[in-house]
Amino acid sequence: MKLGLGTVQFGMPYGVSNRTGQTMPDEAAYILDVAAAAGVQVLDTAALYGESERVLGRLLRKSHPFRIVTKTDSLIPPNGASLDADEVVRRLEQSLRRLGQSNVYGFLLHRPAELLSPYGETIMRGLEKCKRMGYVAKVGVSVYPEDSVFEMIAKYPLDLVQVPVNLLDQRLIANGFLDRCKEQGIEIHARSVFLQGLIGMEPNQMPAYFAPYMPKLSELRDTLDREGIGPMEAAVSFAEQCRLIDAYVCGVNDGAQLSQLIAWAVRSKPRLDYTAFAATEPGLLNPALWKIS
Repeated sequence: MKLGLGTVQFGMPYGVSNRTGQTMPDEAAYILDVAAAAGVQVLDTAALYGESERVLGRLLRKSHPFRIVTKTDSLIPPNGASLDADEVVRRLEQSLRRLGQSNVYGFLLHRPAELLSPYGETIMRGLEKCKRMGYVAKVGVSVYPEDSVFEMIAKYPLDLVQVPVNLLDQRLIANGFLDRCKEQGIEIHARSVFLQGLIGMEPNQMPAYFAPYMPKLSELRDTLDREGIGPMEAAVSFAEQCRLIDAYVCGVNDGAQLSQLIAWAVRSKPRLDYTAFAATEPGLLNPALWKIS
């Protein structure tokens, strides 16, 4: 199954469309049971996702079927101090203790630009040491299209990239980056499939910030209405049909939401011209730029 489970909601309130807050532990346990029963393989978390790693550490069974991917916070020390490659190892060891695991499938940099900093060679040595020690199978980066993505994969032997790809944000498909990753044997995980839930929101629910982008958002919804498919199902269908994506991770607030995603993932897929939905404005596509306080 290409559908993977994002677990940021296990550790903190997250998402522009989230009205229920952080997922409670009992519901998180149920979500994990639903995921395991459906054959979901990838679990995505990060040190920056509040209590997510610790919640997973408490809830995961020893014989769980998941491939866990986690991410580390900034590795660059303050005031230009030196960095030891073993600091990368220590960061992963901290995540492993919180997760209650002896190893994970993927370990990514949450701030990929650090690889292109003066500390980059040291960081890469640390990532490679993590692999040699058996702590992780694949190392890589979680990126935005605004990052120097081509330079990163040209300079370093990365195994895994996590990228934002959705109905509106097709920039890394259009510019050939995902094709280049495939050529180099790099595994591709998509995130932000629903653009933090924005794709499924009714226009009158959207914060005022999105008013300049309403023509594009309305066009998307009108086209899907004519095709008889909801925007969230279309988002799943797009990810399922994208040949360049090995897995895509979606966060949910409860088990019912996950069950709906699974149903969409296994349903026969409509054939749409998804390229017609693509937008280019970073202010719409990059949640880090949203001003919606």
